[in-house]
Amino acid sequence: MITNTKYFWQEKEEARPREDLRHAQLLRLKNIISYAYENVKFYRELFDSHSIRPDKIKNFDDLKKIPFTTKRDINNNYPYGFFAVPLRSVIRIHSSSGTTGKPTVVGYTRNDIEIWKDMIARIMVMGGVSDSDIVQVAFHYGLFTGGFGLHYGAEHLGATVIPVSSGNSKRQIMIMKDYKTTTLICTPSYGLHLTEVLDDMGIKKEDLSLRYALLGGEPFNEILRQRFEERLGIIATDNYGLSEVMGPGVAGECIYKKGLHINEDHFYPEIIDPETGEVLPEGSIGELVLTTLTREAIPLLRYRTRDITRIYYDSCPCGRTFIKMDKPKGRTDDMFIVNGVNIYPTQIEEVIYDNKSVTGHYQIYLKKNGYLDSLEVHIEVDESIFYDEMKKQKSLLDSLTDKLNNALGVKAIIKFVSPKSIERFEGKSKRVIDLRNIG
Repeated sequence: MITNTKYFWQEKEEARPREDLRHAQLLRLKNIISYAYENVKFYRELFDSHSIRPDKIKNFDDLKKIPFTTKRDINNNYPYGFFAVPLRSVIRIHSSSGTTGKPTVVGYTRNDIEIWKDMIARIMVMGGVSDSDIVQVAFHYGLFTGGFGLHYGAEHLGATVIPVSSGNSKRQIMIMKDYKTTTLICTPSYGLHLTEVLDDMGIKKEDLSLRYALLGGEPFNEILRQRFEERLGIIATDNYGLSEVMGPGVAGECIYKKGLHINEDHFYPEIIDPETGEVLPEGSIGELVLTTLTREAIPLLRYRTRDITRIYYDSCPCGRTFIKMDKPKGRTDDMFIVNGVNIYPTQIEEVIYDNKSVTGHYQIYLKKNGYLDSLEVHIEVDESIFYDEMKKQKSLLDSLTDKLNNALGVKAIIKFVSPKSIERFEGKSKRVIDLRNIG
């Protein structure tokens, strides 16, 4: 049931006429460019080396003159080289995990934190949450932006927050049931895992008080969402963010689930061809690039997110006037190549989730077969599949194999595995295991 259809956190900003919004965006864009040039050595040297003067960026089209900023640029200036303010003005520091090198360090001034709380409150209200809700945050707390970002935003909204953090799933569910949690915040894969634990514990959706879930941290498709919503009897919405530009709160779905509303008064989005860097027309699929419009501690100009999506404008029943983005279909750095074909894990999800016998958990293995690549997909299926006639089991296997091969354009080997045999993740799931260069 859809509720809070006309409810806003900041109605004046979220439902602003497009012409007024674009005017305010341009003013903020000019200001942030000058601010970054004056206060960040990296941008001053970048502009000077390309003979760019901040006062020559007069419109949105002129933004193309500025080279992109990448995660490597930030890492090369580790830890504080991108900070535009002295450390005494920074009241909080977060960072990425740094599993493939030095972490990406991000700082927040007091004003940055206040804006961040408003951005989170916006996306929570978009998803149906109000100050009467009890919010259980099942994200990890620590240097990762998700847990604290959503925690403080929910408190700012006036909701009651349960900071459970991630892990200990039976305890999560005990708290969810006993404390009468109405809103769950977690990754899609962990949410799916919690539904399995609910089944193991013999707890039904009627035993819970859940009404909403805000899912984030990794891509998910509509079939997974529908299963999650049906299993728990809730409305589940997606939200988007990345630590470099702020954390969660960059964009979020309203309860109509017709795209994620980008908080355009604080972020200017572009879509580019990830190979050429060319800016693509509205509605095209490509890599999302974001410019922060109000960040004080770390202003970022034309930051390449590596997320593949599209941006578009349409009239939304919720009344918000911000431009929308699709749920990211994957990341350029999540993409893998099999015998010359580009593949995203989400393409595989779209095929395998369209079957009630699939639990929703899978693992992709990339191997070598002589000189050629081999793609193997292990799919968890319902236990009853293994007790069916061999003819039925083979029919399902052949059907999924044909659909997957047609969708990907390469041959994939599917193997059915028993329930709970694939590792569960409390945070972001690791779907792809590349064994091609091992041994």
